Amino acid sequence: MSGEPLFQVRGVSKRFPLPRTSLFQRPGAVTAVDDVSFELAEGETLGVVGESGSGKTTLMRLMLGLEKPDQGQIVYGGGPLRREVQAVFQDPVSALDPRMRVADIVLEPLRVLRVPGDRRARLAELLEAVGLTAGAARRYPHEFSGGQRQRIAIARALAPHPRVLLADEPVSALDVSVRAQILNLLEDLRLGYRLTLVLVSHDLSVVRQMSDRVLVMYRGQIVEAADTRQLFRAPQHPYTRGLLDSVPRLKKRRAASR
Repeated sequence: MSGEPLFQVRGVSKRFPLPRTSLFQRPGAVTAVDDVSFELAEGETLGVVGESGSGKTTLMRLMLGLEKPDQGQIVYGGGPLRREVQAVFQDPVSALDPRMRVADIVLEPLRVLRVPGDRRARLAELLEAVGLTAGAARRYPHEFSGGQRQRIAIARALAPHPRVLLADEPVSALDVSVRAQILNLLEDLRLGYRLTLVLVSHDLSVVRQMSDRVLVMYRGQIVEAADTRQLFRAPQHPYTRGLLDSVPRLKKRRAASR
């Protein structure tokens, strides 16, 4: 880890309008992200944790440039954002076009972003990297299991040689039996390709296993930010303590440490 910030998020807020309920009143709005600031260092794995509706996914979409902040600024210190920052989403079924073969799905970012190079060689490299056979290139998404479809999605995200990978609940839609495999794959790829990883999850065990540092979000705000060991050993904010106490295994470990 070089310590150089790849992302600087400065006082970012994002609101979404609510449906209009009256012709005579302005529609309300819900604040999804509220005055959030942090930095992401190159080579770091940053965990973002919180309950559903805490603003985790909106924050990731802001970092991807899919949403624009209403206030504040997000500065990316690398090259072209669209090429160097890629995402893996929660549900591989909805993320993959069922009409496209795997080869076309994986190579699509290279075509759209006009990335030079031998595409056939890149396809073979990526399929091998995510644990799929060369024959997978000719098949369609519905011919694969959930875990295999997520491997395809990961291969597509890696295709344009990104520096940053944003993973939004990458294993929550998968069977318990394959979750560990995908997490181990992400860690191997992070090391092999020297990626900076942002892992968005509501699963504290996933965050604890993967992250160097953790941001805890509640109602659109970061209520606690700490190194992973420090946060799990001595959480400071009541909301963080409540999250930890809601997991029986972690609760027992904390009680034993006392």
